[in-house]
Amino acid sequence: MNSPWWREAVTYQIYPRSFADADGDGTGDLAGITSRLDYLADLGVDAIWLSPFYPSPQYDYGYDVSDARDVDPVFGTLEDAEALLKEAHELGLKVIIDLIPNHTSSSHPWFIDALAAGPGSPERDRYLFRDGRGPNGDEPPTNWRSVFGQPAWTRVSDGQWYLHMFDREEPDLNWRHPEVIEEFRSVLRWWLDRGVDGFRVDVAHGLVKALRDQRVPEGGEPNSDPAVMYEIGVDDDPMWDHPDVHEIYRDWHKVVSSYPGERMLIAEAWTRAPGDLRGYLRADEFEQAFNFRWLQSHWSAREFTDAIVSTLEALNPSRAWPTWVLSNHDAMRHRTRYGDGAQALARARAATLMMLALPGAAYLYQGEELGLPHVQLPPEHQLDPWAEGGNGRDGCRVPLPWSGEAPPFGFGPGDGQPWLPQPYQWADLTVAAQTGRPGSTLEFYRSALAARRRYAHGDKEVKFLDVPKDVIAFRRGRLTVVINCGATPTPLPRGDVLICSGEPLASELPPDTAAWLLSDE
Repeated sequence: MNSPWWREAVTYQIYPRSFADADGDGTGDLAGITSRLDYLADLGVDAIWLSPFYPSPQYDYGYDVSDARDVDPVFGTLEDAEALLKEAHELGLKVIIDLIPNHTSSSHPWFIDALAAGPGSPERDRYLFRDGRGPNGDEPPTNWRSVFGQPAWTRVSDGQWYLHMFDREEPDLNWRHPEVIEEFRSVLRWWLDRGVDGFRVDVAHGLVKALRDQRVPEGGEPNSDPAVMYEIGVDDDPMWDHPDVHEIYRDWHKVVSSYPGERMLIAEAWTRAPGDLRGYLRADEFEQAFNFRWLQSHWSAREFTDAIVSTLEALNPSRAWPTWVLSNHDAMRHRTRYGDGAQALARARAATLMMLALPGAAYLYQGEELGLPHVQLPPEHQLDPWAEGGNGRDGCRVPLPWSGEAPPFGFGPGDGQPWLPQPYQWADLTVAAQTGRPGSTLEFYRSALAARRRYAHGDKEVKFLDVPKDVIAFRRGRLTVVINCGATPTPLPRGDVLICSGEPLASELPPDTAAWLLSDE
C-alpha cells in the first residue's frame, strides 16, 4: 500500500506578498506565484503552502480575514487562485492554504453586525463579548495578555469587552456557537471544491477558551505567547489547548476525508511538550502537526539531539509521522539565528541537510534555499503589529530576489523597492546569480532534495551512533547522517559520501558541516 503523499513531503511555504509580483505594484500576488511555479518544481519540492490571500484590511497582513471565500484585490482574483491551483497540479505540486479559524477581521460583516446589535444579541454571541469586572465594568473580564503583548480585551462604546488573543483588529470567534461551526464547514467545502489539497490551520490550539484568570508565579506577569510562556514559568494556559477543540477537528476530518485525492489538515498547535501533539494527531483529526522543537533549537548537538529524540519518542506510539521546520514567516531566519557571515550560512546549510534526512515531512520557507539572512529594517519600514519597537517579523518577510544587480531584483516589473525594501547586498543571492553556480546554496538545496527523494524515505527508525559530544550521527537504513557542531574536524563514519553541506571531504568532517553517507550494509 502506498503511503499518503503528505507523510514525507517537502512543502515550500509561500508568503504571497513577498514571493513574486506580476503587476508591478511592489506587492507579490497570485499571478506572480503562478509564473514561478516551474522554479519550485525544478527545486524539487512536493507541495506549496500559501499564507493568507483572502480579503483583509491587512492590519496583520492577511491573518485578519474579512471574507474567507475570496481573494484580496492586492493579490488578484478568485480566477487567479483557480489558475494557480490548475498550474500547480499540472506540475505535480500539491497546494495547501491557510485557514484562520480563531478570529476574523474587525471589518468582517459578522463583527460589524455584532457592534451594531449590542449586548445580549445573537450577532454578538458569535464572538467572545463579556461584561467587565469592577463596580462600573471598567476592568477586563480576565487578566489575559494578547500574544502581541497588549491587553487581550478591548472595550466598546456600550461598555462590553471583546476578546482578541492577537491584534485588537482580530476579534476571537465563539466556537461554541453553531453558526461559527457551520460557517467553517462551508469554508472548507468552498476551497476543497476548487481543488486545494490541504489546510494549514492557524492557532489550532486556541479555538476554545476557559474564560478565567491566568494563574502566574508570584511576582510574575500574565503571558499568552506559547513560544515563550512555558519557558518563563507561566504554565497555566486557560486560553490554549482546551479539550473541546478536538470535537471541532473530528468534524473537519469528516468533511476533508469525504473528498477524493488524500486531502489533509496540518495543525499549527503550540503545546507544552511534543507528546501533547498526539492529541491532535489521532486517526480522525489532523494528518500532521507542526513540530517547533527543531526551529527553537540553538546551534548545539545536544539541543538538536534532544529535539529529534523527544519528537520521535513522543510520536512513535501513534500513527503519526513528525514534521520538521527551521524557518517560517513568524520566526527569525535560521541562517541569522546561527550567527553571522559565512559561518552562519554554513551552519544553516548543515542543519537543513540533517533535517532533510529525518523521517517525516519537511517544511521549507521561501528564500532559505537562497541562503537569505534575516533583515534588520530601519524603523520607518517596520510594519508588523507585533514589532513592539523592534524588528518584529518583517525581517523574514522581505521580498525574494530573483535577478539583476539592484532592487527590486526581478521581484516584479517595477523599478522601485517593493513593499519591504531589499538590501542592495543581495545581488549575489538572487536566483539567477546562484543557478548553475557550483557550491551555491540554491544548487545545494536542489541536490539535497534530489538526494532525499532517492535515499531518505520509508524508514521511520533512527539509530544514533557513538560520536564525540559536539557531533550527531544517526542511521536510517543504509543512510548515515552526521553533523559537526564542534570547533574541530571529526572522523567520518564508514560509507560513500552522497552529499555534503560544505567543502568536499576526505576522511574528516569539518566544523559547521553535515554529510550523508551510503553504506553497503
